[in-house]
Amino acid sequence: MPQSKILFRLSGVPDDEAEDVRKLLMDNYIDFYETAAGNWGVSMPAIWLNDADDYDRARSLLDEYQQARTVRMRSEYERLKREGKHKTWLDAVREKPLHYLFHFFIAALVIYLSVRLVVDIGNMGNY
Repeated sequence: MPQSKILFRLSGVPDDEAEDVRKLLMDNYIDFYETAAGNWGVSMPAIWLNDADDYDRARSLLDEYQQARTVRMRSEYERLKREGKHKTWLDAVREKPLHYLFHFFIAALVIYLSVRLVVDIGNMGNY
């Protein structure tokens, strides 16, 4: 009985890349299935090969695809940068100011509480 083997983790992977990987496997007649993150997001979303014997061929195809994608994405980024259309961190903040403000507030609160804890522990010896 063939044993399954994980090929590609889907955590943080853009939808278009995941779709390209699915298509690559289907076009090359490699049998696979997917696992999702689940309702709580704690499971590992991934693409698994049904037969571990397909792993070397699938890995080779995936490596070629990822190298080509890297070249394509870098050239696209450079083109957008030359044209002044690339997205900067400031653009992201402008799109979702409340999102970034909330995260900034949480980070500042964690830093404040951490420093306060250290100072309070340091002052315990003065009592």
